[in-house]
Amino acid sequence: MRRIESLAGENEDPVVAQALKNFKASVDAWSEAAMSRPRTVKTVRHSWRLAAAWALGCVLAAASLSGGLYERHHRQDLARIAAAQKAQQQDADATRHAATGAIAEDQDLLATVDSDISREVPAAMEPLAQLMDDNGTK
Repeated sequence: MRRIESLAGENEDPVVAQALKNFKASVDAWSEAAMSRPRTVKTVRHSWRLAAAWALGCVLAAASLSGGLYERHHRQDLARIAAAQKAQQQDADATRHAATGAIAEDQDLLATVDSDISREVPAAMEPLAQLMDDNGTK
């Protein structure tokens, strides 16, 4: 605006000087009106983007958390199932071992009884068997 005043001072023509003063006054009035009017913030257009970003972030956080909790629960279930299967296997092994031990004991008992009541030779031929043992031949 100083340039306009300096041009008005240099120019001796009163019509040009008056035109420049009017122009300066209109620019000042327009500037004052522009500065004094209420300003609107343009965040209204971008507020839905901010809300959508927050909502998406919350959804991602909730999904991550629920996925982690589901994975932990699933691993606990698998561990519980594995422990139950191991217990069943141990019970089956104990039962099988007890049955095998009982069979072995029964077989030992039968072998003892068999050796106690059996003879290598019939009773009628026992004197002959003793003679053979004395000679060292069998």
